[in-house]
Amino acid sequence: MELTSKQRAQLRAMANTMEAILQIGKDGIGDNLIKQAYDALEARELVKVTVLKNAPYETREACDMLCESVGAAPVQCIGQKFVMYKPSRKHKTIELVKK
Repeated sequence: MELTSKQRAQLRAMANTMEAILQIGKDGIGDNLIKQAYDALEARELVKVTVLKNAPYETREACDMLCESVGAAPVQCIGQKFVMYKPSRKHKTIELVKK
């Protein structure tokens, strides 16, 4: 899924006040984390993730791996956190700006 720069800006603004609900730690990205990420995206569409210092990946690498695993679009990577977006198949909570 590709996002336009306007859509990324909209999603970044929405994510500013969000708390991270997933953490990637020393165990990395396994089946359980992928399931949690998928479920969180289905419920919220926009999810913030923290990459702990003991994680086996840098933030950008973890973002790319998890987004690919769940079919989400990366929105932003800053420091130890990243934000990803995937439209829900069950219910829409975010209306993106048009291109």
